[in-house]
Amino acid sequence: MPASSVATVRHRLNRSGDRHLNRALHTVALSRLQHHEPTKAYSTKRERKGKTPREIKRCLKRAIAREIYRTLEAQARAVNHIQLTA
Repeated sequence: MPASSVATVRHRLNRSGDRHLNRALHTVALSRLQHHEPTKAYSTKRERKGKTPREIKRCLKRAIAREIYRTLEAQARAVNHIQLTA
């Protein structure tokens, strides 16, 4: 689904989604932007590439979601491994 303006070309997968999850990701992103040095460096790098603050937060939320997903997947594999060996 196109979500573009005159100067920006973007696509959105769908208009709905988990609003509570998005709010949680937004809160984590804002907190990290204030206190987490690697996140501050990521933001600075994106600024140099010409991204707006809003676009930076969008990229950051996607990165946080990927990080959480990888953590959950690793935990699920560990639990499955324990169950299979027991």
